[in-house]
Amino acid sequence: MFSLVSRSYKHEQQIPLVHAHRSVPGGKNISPEYSWTDPPTSTRSFALSLIDPHPVARNWVHWLLINIPFRDRIIVAGASRTDRLPQRSKELKNSFLELGYGGPAPPPGSGPHPYVTTLYALNVESLAMDADTPLSKFLRELDGKVIAEVEMRGYYER
Repeated sequence: MFSLVSRSYKHEQQIPLVHAHRSVPGGKNISPEYSWTDPPTSTRSFALSLIDPHPVARNWVHWLLINIPFRDRIIVAGASRTDRLPQRSKELKNSFLELGYGGPAPPPGSGPHPYVTTLYALNVESLAMDADTPLSKFLRELDGKVIAEVEMRGYYER
């Protein structure tokens, strides 16, 4: 069964401070590790999104990553904005208007925010999106190309 896990944090658990945005005291903005197993055999590439759907955050984009080759099964911790990302993958801008990963930074006192990571198995080798592609267009571009998807969530509050 197609599944997604992280060694950085467990599903439905707290995301560690090291992954929080640098605007959070103590946050290091280090992208988490994600790995996956058993994608559909017809998969040609993967895309990943990390979104905060909390009502205060309104689908705040923390990470959009496209064109992850089929042969890859891991994104190592700290890979964002480095050559340690899977070859040929491409990061888009997040809601902080920064390229790549932007960690949790919920408003203090707004309660626990869910951070939903979704990995999409796609029937195409690559997607043509520029770095400024917003979430709505990212999702439209995936329409009709998703064979399967898996998700996991973590929480963060301050």
